[in-house]
Amino acid sequence: MDIQKVLKSLNRYTLKKGFSYLKQYGLQEFLVRLSERFEEAEVDYSDWCKSDVLTEQEKQRQRDEKWEDPPVISVVVPVFSTPERYLREMIESVTGQTYPHWELCIADGSPDISETKAVIGQYLDDKRIHYRILDQNLGISGNTNAAIEMASGDYIALFDHDDLLCENALFEVAKTAVSSDADIIYTDEDKIKGDTGERFQPNFKPDFNLDLLRANNYICHLLVVRSALVRRVGGLNAEYDGAQDHDFLLRCVEQTDRIAHIPKILYHWRVHAASTADNPLSKKYAYDSGKRAVLDHIRRCGEEAEVTDTKFPGFYRVRYRVSGEPFISILIPNKDERETLKKCLESIWEKSTYRNYEIIIIENNSTEPETFAYYREIDGKRGVRVVYWKDKFNYSALNNFGFSFAKGEYLLCLNNDITVITPDWMERMLGQCQRKNVGIVGAKLYYPDDTIQHAGVIVGIGGVAGALFVGMPKERSGYLRKAVLQQDLSAVTAACMMVDRRAWEAAGGFDEGLAVAFNDIDFCLKVRDNGYLIVYEPNVEMYHYESKSRGYEDTPEKQMRFQSEIDYMKARWEQILHDGDPYYNPNFSLKSCDYSLKKQTGRHAADASLR
Repeated sequence: MDIQKVLKSLNRYTLKKGFSYLKQYGLQEFLVRLSERFEEAEVDYSDWCKSDVLTEQEKQRQRDEKWEDPPVISVVVPVFSTPERYLREMIESVTGQTYPHWELCIADGSPDISETKAVIGQYLDDKRIHYRILDQNLGISGNTNAAIEMASGDYIALFDHDDLLCENALFEVAKTAVSSDADIIYTDEDKIKGDTGERFQPNFKPDFNLDLLRANNYICHLLVVRSALVRRVGGLNAEYDGAQDHDFLLRCVEQTDRIAHIPKILYHWRVHAASTADNPLSKKYAYDSGKRAVLDHIRRCGEEAEVTDTKFPGFYRVRYRVSGEPFISILIPNKDERETLKKCLESIWEKSTYRNYEIIIIENNSTEPETFAYYREIDGKRGVRVVYWKDKFNYSALNNFGFSFAKGEYLLCLNNDITVITPDWMERMLGQCQRKNVGIVGAKLYYPDDTIQHAGVIVGIGGVAGALFVGMPKERSGYLRKAVLQQDLSAVTAACMMVDRRAWEAAGGFDEGLAVAFNDIDFCLKVRDNGYLIVYEPNVEMYHYESKSRGYEDTPEKQMRFQSEIDYMKARWEQILHDGDPYYNPNFSLKSCDYSLKKQTGRHAADASLR
């Protein structure tokens, strides 16, 4: 740990936050979080920020932009006893926008409005600024709704009274609105220290991710919504105060799939002594409201689930209720490795709480007598059936062959070197997989030394695809808790993967042209192309005894085959490899698997994407 970084980070706010965390979670969790904090700090965000600055030429180009039919963006702000400095900086971050077609709607619920009125009054010469003094404080939702009532623009941007917009925020939003016709637009954000103005803790977000949004309001700021949609859903709801923005966003996404993400830092969330940004433990009621908001949203979507807290405030775990007791077919390819297979099977039998399943062992050219002796011992017992694939090894063909014998409504691909940790693993995966829009569910896998082997897959890492957080200790939660949060991804590993039979059949099974590598990635991408979600379920944990040091290939023949599979994937999935994985922000490096920042070579110019 770099002691200089530790000392630099210490101020009265972080010390207070640290003591609160220590009191709430105890010494062990405090030390884990402390190590994570400074591990994340290895990415020098301050240097990255130096490349993320608008030049004067770019600012002028944006100001001179000719708009044929520019959308008017209504920036709505509920003010409540805002310190003068923060109030001025907030207003001036709007008046300083390079995009001119905006209005600023301020609703003031301060108990003593004399100070805020005097400050805001100095800006009212700009006719785009509208100011309303409320008769009484209506709370965060009521005050925001009052500001929304003042708005006449095409889009409404929610803006906190002590935060800052980047100069080009509304320009980028308007450009995206015109190009995509999106109903909801959101941007990346970071935090800024109230005393020094230092930027830190960037939140580089994926494109729209429903399951991540249910786990946490990852969208947060800047959120811009078409005015007609805001009014259709009824604005903010005071019943969820503290998480009113999370509830509002969930109600909005229920009404539209036209959601655009701008992968640029365009919003600064100010951190000071009283802010939630600095001390999340100070607003427990907000997290209780968030939990209710997620549960009510899930019910409105026609699903049944239990929503519980994780050990991290504001982050939730959703457990979907299993409907009925559907039959599961577990497919396990095997060649020799009697003890490995036995360990796998015994962990299923001894630990699993779900019982309605069969196990299909797909035998592939074993040579050891003890292997066949074990087959005779288990075949036909405890739901096991051994089937024989006599051709050469081809992982795709083996699974397709096993599928031809499967009777289950759900298929569970499992490696023979997996052992169960989570007793209710099948119920948890089933609950996810039974959702009408989910095709595949993946698990969290560990090496025997309790480091992560798989926490989902990102397309593009390492050239084609790579697992996330490989080698990170299992107790760590990773960048913005991504290792421990349910979320949608483009792919998961077939070492432990549940598939809805309908999704399997629609995709045509595994591509047998991919004998060894990337067949599960290709399969997931086919399923996703058919409109299904691929869900990473971190609450299903397994050990995977694959060697961490095992090389991909060790002969010229294998190397040629591996290269041909790389070429195949690059040709077949050229679009996503070119555009980037929608579940991974383009500001992250593809050379690492831990959400490390990509080195900037000048101001980032990633375009918004629409999903």
